[in-house]
Amino acid sequence: MYQNHYGLRELPFTLTPNTSFYCDLEGHRSALEVLLTALQTGEGFIKVVGEVGTGKTLLCRKLLNELPENYVTAYIPNPYLSPEELRAQIAQELQIDLHGEHSQQRVTQAIQQRLLDINQQDKTVVIVLDEAQALPSDSLEALRLISNLETESRKLLHIVLFGQPELDERLAAREHRQLRQRISFSYHLQAMSVQELARYISHRLHIGGYKGPPMMSAKVVAMLHQASRGIPRLANVLCHKVLLLSYGEGVYSITPKHVRMAVDDTEDAYLPNANWGWWLLGLSAVVAAILAFGYYQGWLAEYLA
Repeated sequence: MYQNHYGLRELPFTLTPNTSFYCDLEGHRSALEVLLTALQTGEGFIKVVGEVGTGKTLLCRKLLNELPENYVTAYIPNPYLSPEELRAQIAQELQIDLHGEHSQQRVTQAIQQRLLDINQQDKTVVIVLDEAQALPSDSLEALRLISNLETESRKLLHIVLFGQPELDERLAAREHRQLRQRISFSYHLQAMSVQELARYISHRLHIGGYKGPPMMSAKVVAMLHQASRGIPRLANVLCHKVLLLSYGEGVYSITPKHVRMAVDDTEDAYLPNANWGWWLLGLSAVVAAILAFGYYQGWLAEYLA
């Protein structure tokens, strides 16, 4: 691979949601602040929606890592579960021994008792569901019923839903109006701007161990933004491929040719045939400054360490 070629400790543009590569983008920072504030104020349902590849799973794991010790979490990464399977998964995450119990009433009672026990320890339970748009309708209703478990003064658990825009379409159905009305906080993740992409690339290269000069010009970053539409997952795929291409040629700088070749080899990436000239020129100074500042920050951190 190209790690030695660029002096990297690890690959910077993998698709694994590794929180050590988390970049404090404005959208992700705002979403995290909304989530933490909503949980601190004791809200029941919280929803984060974003298009495919906008970093929901990474944000989800970042939230789990950021929660204080007084939170007990149940993480469900694949919620395509029947109501019975959903209750069993929640029970397992909360370390409830069901002793082979199959009665759903008994399972619900065991969950309620566990929630009460945790509440008496002055702790709060948070159930986090990723890919929540995959929840079947009857499981969404089961989740709402589970959220009814509460004391006279506080809710026994909070539920955070991460999902694609299809989740909003599901919740818009009349049958889910009760659940929809319980969502007190929501956030919609947006794609990166070209300036954010420049900082994102610089950040991930630095975390990966790169210490050389900027390898991507403002024009290259602008092309990557156009092709990826600012979607982090697509940007990672394209950046990984352009590094492979430059490594294969034995060079260190990424060229527009590398970007075009990577785009041609990537599903859902697209570059128009229009003349880029004036538009790219207008962005060059801004993006180049952001790239240079990102590398300077990395160098300064290494120097002061």
